Parts: sequence; C-alpha cells; structure tokens
Amino acid sequence: MNGNYLWAAGPWLVFAGAFFLGYALGSIPFGLIFSHLGGAGDIRKVGSGNIGATNVLRTGKKWLALATLLSDAGKGFAPVLLCRLYLGQEAALFAAAGAFLGHLFPVWLRFRGGKGVATYIGIVTALYWPAGVFFCASWLSIALISRYSSLSALIAAALTPAFVLTAASPGLAAFVAALSAFLIARHHQNIKKLIAGEESKIKLSNRNS
Repeated sequence: MNGNYLWAAGPWLVFAGAFFLGYALGSIPFGLIFSHLGGAGDIRKVGSGNIGATNVLRTGKKWLALATLLSDAGKGFAPVLLCRLYLGQEAALFAAAGAFLGHLFPVWLRFRGGKGVATYIGIVTALYWPAGVFFCASWLSIALISRYSSLSALIAAALTPAFVLTAASPGLAAFVAALSAFLIARHHQNIKKLIAGEESKIKLSNRNS
C-alpha cells in the first residue's frame, strides 16, 4: 500500500487530510473518558482541572492515570507514524501538528484541553524515536530529583529540540521546538506556582491531593 494515488489529487489535500486525521485522534479526551468510566467523576473538577495523566493520578487511581498516559501518547503516535509510513515525512508533520493542537484545543471540550506532555511524547517518538527516549529519560531524571512533574516536563521539552538538532536535522528540530514552545506556554500557571513555591509535587500514594 502507498499514498501515490492520494498525492495525485494534490499535495495540499494530502496535508489537510493528515492534519485532520491527527486532530480527530488528538482531540479525544481520554482523561475525561477514563475518569468517568473508572468512577472518578469529572476530572475537570479534580486538582488542577486538567484532563492529563498527572491530574488523573490525583484521583488516587493509578491505573486510570496509566491508561490516560498511554492513550494520550498513542493518539499522538498513531496518526504520525501512519502518515510517515504511507504518505511521507511532510504529511507526518501535518498529522503531528493536528494531533498536538487537537489535544490542546479539542472541539468537544470547547477548545479547553490538556497541556500536551503525553501527546508530545507520542509525536516525537513517531517522528524520531531517539527524541522520545531522550525526553522520557530527561523527564524521569528530573522528576526523581525534584518530584515536580511540571518542572520535569518543562526542562525536558526545552532540551529535546537541541537533542534533535544535534542528532537529526535542523528542520525537524525547528518543528519540535515549536511543539515545545506550545507545551511550555500551556504550563504558564505551573511556572507561576513553581516560582512562588506553591506547585504540587508528585505523590504516589492512593490519597487524593
């Protein structure tokens, strides 16, 4: 199977299709769905109100948080990898942009989505898997030291484009840098709390926080 017949219809049609495929999958609010199915209620009324895995963990149900993490990463990984395999790298970048923006601004939730960390991981892994490994290793190292999920994500997102620049290509590094900029911007409240010393640390107990 190949995408030659699709390219014959026009490249921008292919790019638009890749973007909307990414957006459709990226906009699925797994954190909200899983929290309802798991009996945790509306995750938007818990903790920070975010629909991501870190906030789902605040329900005390680790399996819900894990399911959210894997699904949010998967919805970034799947459309990008499919487009990369069958339509090429340029289409994959459009799918990546769609998936990331879909998670950040899902139409189903009036464009109020998550912060994008797990989806970012899925996307960069599909585009260039060493970058995904680098981000996860950086996040884990910083989290073990600081116990701050947000700080770990911020530093890992800032470092990953530089890694891609040295290991892959300037073009891909620029794209990853754009994703990182969105991710960091979405953490503006966390940045304020970190500066004020009010940010919550990672808790692995079953108690809500």
